[in-house]
Parts: sequence; C-alpha cells; structure tokens
Amino acid sequence: MVKGKATATVSGRTIAETDEYEIVEGNVYFPPSSVNMSYLSKTDHSTHCPWKGDASYYSINLDKTELKNAAWYYPEPKEKAVNIKDHVAFYKNIVTVTKE
Repeated sequence: MVKGKATATVSGRTIAETDEYEIVEGNVYFPPSSVNMSYLSKTDHSTHCPWKGDASYYSINLDKTELKNAAWYYPEPKEKAVNIKDHVAFYKNIVTVTKE
C-alpha cells in the first residue's frame, strides 16, 4: 500500500479519495471503501490480463452523461494481484487522477 493522498475527479466531482492506495502498471487502484459508488454502475464489459486476471468494468454516471467503461476492478484476481482485489482504477483520459 502506498501512503499519500490520491483523488479521482470528473467535471469537478470527486469520484474517489484515499490516503492509501496501490499502484500497478502506472495506475492508481483505489480501495473500494474510498470510491463514491453512487456515481458508478456495473457494465457487462470485461477484459483479461495474463497476470492480473479478468477485469470487470464500471461506467461513471454524471447527471445525463454516461462515461462508459471508465473504471475497472478485479473481483477475483490471480495470485500475483491479490493486493488489488476489488480496488478501482480509472482511465486517465476520462478521469483526472492526482497523487500528493
């Protein structure tokens, strides 16, 4: 776990904020408890990573705007990625992620 503040924002709204997070392949993975789930809705989209496992996706819903598949997480990661189980990461071209 990395200590320090990390925040994910879209259109001035804080989607996630934490003082501890994981970094994998340059992405900040937010603990589930730090994510404002009222903005997220699960989608049917999934991808596969050879060493992390199968990722599931969320869309971000802001008023009438849906940012489809803008976040992902690993509900059942492989052994080498158990530290990010259920942690949420965001596409940096859609969500602004900052670290302090």
